[in-house]
Amino acid sequence: MLKDLRSISPLIKELKKRSKEKIKPFPEASQIPQSDQVIIRDIQQETVEYNRNNVTRTNAYYFFYERHPEIHWSFLAHMVSRNAGWNMTDLKGEWLPRLLRADQRKVFFQFLERGNWLIFQDAYPQLLLYQESKRRNSNLFYLLPFLRISRFMEAVWNYFWKEKDSLTLTVGLIINEQNYIEKRVISNPFYQEQVLASLEFKLQELLNLNQIIFPSLPSTERKTRPTPELFGHTIQHFASLHQRITLGKRLYSVLFGSRKRLLSIQRWAKQTAHTASRKDYWPHLFSTVKDSVPDPSYQKRLEHCQLKHPRIRIYSPMLNHVWPDVLHQAAEVGDWFSDWKVAEEFLQEEEIHGEIEETYCRTLEKIELAVMAQDALFP
Repeated sequence: MLKDLRSISPLIKELKKRSKEKIKPFPEASQIPQSDQVIIRDIQQETVEYNRNNVTRTNAYYFFYERHPEIHWSFLAHMVSRNAGWNMTDLKGEWLPRLLRADQRKVFFQFLERGNWLIFQDAYPQLLLYQESKRRNSNLFYLLPFLRISRFMEAVWNYFWKEKDSLTLTVGLIINEQNYIEKRVISNPFYQEQVLASLEFKLQELLNLNQIIFPSLPSTERKTRPTPELFGHTIQHFASLHQRITLGKRLYSVLFGSRKRLLSIQRWAKQTAHTASRKDYWPHLFSTVKDSVPDPSYQKRLEHCQLKHPRIRIYSPMLNHVWPDVLHQAAEVGDWFSDWKVAEEFLQEEEIHGEIEETYCRTLEKIELAVMAQDALFP
């Protein structure tokens, strides 16, 4: 990460200039030449096609990264999107239906789905416009306003086009996407009341939202364990914009701070199709089918992240088996960028090593204990 904003002074200068300009409505594509309108239309159509659900979004991020590995953010988005899918299926899995009412689980799914849908419909057009710019060897970022993308990102993409600075682009996208969803989801009164306030304790302590995990596979000759090792980081204060940006930067550090670790996580991602079941990474613990017969009382199954009875795994369904695609309302229009000092978020965070497996195992045991307590209190 950056130690001093002077190292990106051309970008800072441009952001200062743009922040002084009056915010104008986004222009309409009808104002530009037909050839540019075709680019806009094609990008919008492809974005809609891949924004159907968590699985299609997650795959789109990965395939883009394979084609353009200099866009580090796309792989970060892929791995974070996998986690979003696991959180979505948890709501229909073994434990959470015993802890949350059906209406609570539905609202929480809507919260996750809306946030991830919004980020994709804002970020993926930017990626596709970069792809087209690269194909033509010509800067097309003047078209970003016609895709309703913030002035902030137009400055960041122009800087990247000149400097090829993957780190600054990644942090810029993190800053942009978290600001983009701040008013549309996080500060939305409905989600504030129904999710972030009423379910705050369960979100923080029970729902596995407190860890983002990155499974990894070492090279064959170094493989010493039968299951993927987990890296990642713990979420704290999810409702805080600054903390979410900080989390994004730390997760980026976990992924790209060590080449050895990055290659092992990429190896796992390449070999593992995303179904949004936790079986994707730990099939010894999780199953996409219910191994146990229906029982109103829950029996303890885990001991130090191992099953007490190997044949009775934790139910974790695939996304397309439990949640239908959602038809979303159009995103609220508007540019969040008004103060150049948001650029201070580009500054360095401490190095993050990403060891998370022990913490994650304790979280699983906490959730299981909560389920057992719920059964004891409300049989």
